[in-house]
Amino acid sequence: MPAERRPWSREELLLALNLYFRISFGRQHKLAPEVIELAAAIKRSPSAVAMKLGNFTSIDPEEKARGVAGLAGASQADQRLWAEFQERQEALAAESEQLWLARVDRRPVDRASPADHAADFQGATEGSRTVTVRLAQGFFRKAVRAAYGHRCCVSGIALPGLLIASHIVPWAEDETNRARPTNGLLLSSLHDTAFDKHLITFDEEYRLMIGQRLRDHFTNSVVRESFARFEGQSLRLPERHAPDPRLLARHRDRFISAA
Repeated sequence: MPAERRPWSREELLLALNLYFRISFGRQHKLAPEVIELAAAIKRSPSAVAMKLGNFTSIDPEEKARGVAGLAGASQADQRLWAEFQERQEALAAESEQLWLARVDRRPVDRASPADHAADFQGATEGSRTVTVRLAQGFFRKAVRAAYGHRCCVSGIALPGLLIASHIVPWAEDETNRARPTNGLLLSSLHDTAFDKHLITFDEEYRLMIGQRLRDHFTNSVVRESFARFEGQSLRLPERHAPDPRLLARHRDRFISAA
């Protein structure tokens, strides 16, 4: 029986779902290195993996809203897994990330680099990193970085060591959106800190807003150059996983109350 005729196992579907969130829409094809890498790990053809990504696209309401249809033929197993991810996204994000480390990267979780887990995470639960938390954070980090093309959505900086996958609503405050890429922005470390401290936010048109507490320091040329030049500028929206306006509104409310 050809490999493509094999029913997809839950593990294989989780790996495909993981890839779906970490790969840009334009790379969901059989020639993409990430697709080829996963295909080799699960002993399927790159075409089969690319088709599965297309099946998930057809289920994704965000893609439907963009007018992207995906491929017809998503299985009941595909749809069940997608629904389960919506209900248990942190757990499934962690499970799929662990599978990726083991079956694709071929390294155990306890030997994975800290950068794969929580290097970008800053918040109230920083001191209590369970394996599940670290893995879910790793999933979130990779998905957000891929969505924004590995560039800060404010400054355009593309130096990996200076980029943070920032939670719009902090990890500790919203379990339902912890690993959801639409709760993320890719920011330089400086802009991430300002965003985290509610010194900056974004309006309904995704334009940068600067609070008075930060503006008071514009006498410093470095601060002024780093922020004032971007005020009123729209952030660079990703093609997929655009920031959820409702979550940004929650951040904006905190920004206003902190002013």
